[in-house]
Amino acid sequence: MGFRNLGLLGSFAKEGLEKAFSLGKFFCFLHVTDTYLVTFVVTSGPSMLPTIDLIPTMFLGERISTRFGKVTRGDIVIIRSPQNPRKLIAKRLAGMEDDTVTYISNPDEPDKQETIVVPKGHVWIQGDNAYKSNDSRNFGAVPYGLIQHRLFWRVWPIKGFGPFWKH
Repeated sequence: MGFRNLGLLGSFAKEGLEKAFSLGKFFCFLHVTDTYLVTFVVTSGPSMLPTIDLIPTMFLGERISTRFGKVTRGDIVIIRSPQNPRKLIAKRLAGMEDDTVTYISNPDEPDKQETIVVPKGHVWIQGDNAYKSNDSRNFGAVPYGLIQHRLFWRVWPIKGFGPFWKH
C-alpha cells in the first residue's frame, strides 16, 4: 500500500516527509558550517582592551585556518582555556612553536622580563591588556590543538562592523 492509495492523507504525509527532509538537510548544513567552517563568537571582558571592548562584542570566527595550521603571530584566536576546559578565551597569538618570546612577567615591574622558547606543538597567547589578562604569562604555552577559531569579522556593535584584522 503506497501513498497513491491513501488519497488526501497520502498527499499530506508525502508533503510532510518532504518538508521534514528539507528541514533536516538545513540543520545538517548549519551543523557542518558551525563545526568546520564559521561560527558566531561573543567576547566580553577586559583582557583584550583596547582591541576588543568591555561590552559583549560579536565576531565571526573561522575554523579553517586553525585546522590547517595557518594561524600566524598577531591573530586573535579563541582558545579552550587550559585551566578550565569548559571556558573559551580570546587572546592574541604572540608566539608559535620554536619562537623565542620575551614578556613582562609582572606588569607592576616592567623591567622584570622573562624569555622562553615555545615548545613544539604549542603556542604562546597573551591578552592585549597586560594588567587584566590570564594568559600564557600565567599558565605557560598552550597546545596548538586548543585553538578553536580565528576571529576575522566584527558583527556587533554596529560601529565596528567589518573585517577584523591584526592590530
